[in-house]
Amino acid sequence: MADALIQIENLKKRFNSLQVLDGVNLDIMRGQSIVIIGQSGCGKSVLLKHLIRLLDPDEGRVLFDDEDISELSSRQLIEMRRRFGMLFQSAALLDSLTVEENVGLGLKESRMHTEGQIKQIVAQKLEMVGLTGVGRKRSAELSGGMRKRVGLARAIANSPEVLLYDEPTTGLDPIKADMIDDLIVELNSRLNVTSVAVTHDMKSAFKIADRIVMLHGGKIEFDGSPAEVRATDNEVVQQFISGSSVGPIKM
Repeated sequence: MADALIQIENLKKRFNSLQVLDGVNLDIMRGQSIVIIGQSGCGKSVLLKHLIRLLDPDEGRVLFDDEDISELSSRQLIEMRRRFGMLFQSAALLDSLTVEENVGLGLKESRMHTEGQIKQIVAQKLEMVGLTGVGRKRSAELSGGMRKRVGLARAIANSPEVLLYDEPTTGLDPIKADMIDDLIVELNSRLNVTSVAVTHDMKSAFKIADRIVMLHGGKIEFDGSPAEVRATDNEVVQQFISGSSVGPIKM
């Protein structure tokens, strides 16, 4: 597809006897904000990891910008990953480093910038997430919401084309979660990126998504706009978004 930046074709992944992904097909359009929902353990994070080849599929393939990422050399894979930024579920900050050192870590490792340039970029990205003046703090001194924002600053430090979010609001109270959602919406617009988030937080999903995809039983159960998700008569989708214990989804 001409405007699909990422194409997932018949993706299958099994862990021992558990079939987690069972033939997933999905096109992610350039500039789109897509949210993948589904119950815990349905394969949302597994799918996300395939996009940057942290996992290889058992069958199927992932294409990024029309290239099969399983065929990339080590050098090409490094170059491809530089086009992505990722906010991990726990923010994944290094406690031994300061905030500015965490944000600038990828820039330093790439060896493409001087110390002065890294310092300037880090300050700019911290300002974008509302954390001016905290660069010298250690991660242990930060609240959960601040840690998420530092993680976001690190994710955008290299000016990526694609932002990946793994459960961006997990562990936050409703107010801090809403602040993170607002920041995601702002960054998506300001940076003109393609974004892919996985979550089971429906308030977050409806706020940040142009398009919502539900995984169930290793396959895509539903794919549509937030309005279409709300309006569908699909019983699996309705049970999940309502949080009901009654319905076709069994624990």
